Amino acid sequence: MATTKWVLDPTHSEVQFKVKHLVISTVTGSFKQFAGEVETEDDNFETAKVHFTADISSIDTNQEQRDQHLKSGDFFDAEAYPQLVFDSTSMQKTGEGEYKLHGTLTLRGNAKPVTLNVEYGGVATDFYGNQKAGFEVSGKISRKEFGLTWDGITEAGAIVVSDEVKLLASVQFAKQA
Repeated sequence: MATTKWVLDPTHSEVQFKVKHLVISTVTGSFKQFAGEVETEDDNFETAKVHFTADISSIDTNQEQRDQHLKSGDFFDAEAYPQLVFDSTSMQKTGEGEYKLHGTLTLRGNAKPVTLNVEYGGVATDFYGNQKAGFEVSGKISRKEFGLTWDGITEAGAIVVSDEVKLLASVQFAKQA
């Protein structure tokens, strides 16, 4: 079997996170700088080995003051821990075009096992003859398990930021010749 390498196409991908704010609304953020690659045996994604990184300094929540707070030592500590890293350990088919991606997520120097849901969108050829594969990835993590323990409580006793963080990525990979 031949090994096939696929490289993340950042112009056709987005990586987001969502967290409850004051328990009543959701704040969405994204990483603007990220990279990833997948190795498969032939073109079989059940054999996928995934490596993904996102630059913490590229966090964007559409509010500069909040972004700076997220990059600070209260949260991600971008200076000491500049990247989020995910390395897969296995990919398990659970249905037609559906997978569980198991791996290790490292945030703020803390490496923990996570399982992500993956929907395979298929393979298509672009205008230039390049083969592309698309995926929707989702999951949930506890930010506190990764050392993002900052907590704020309002005067009324409401929690400012929830512990649960939803991860969402819509990603496209280009097959390498």
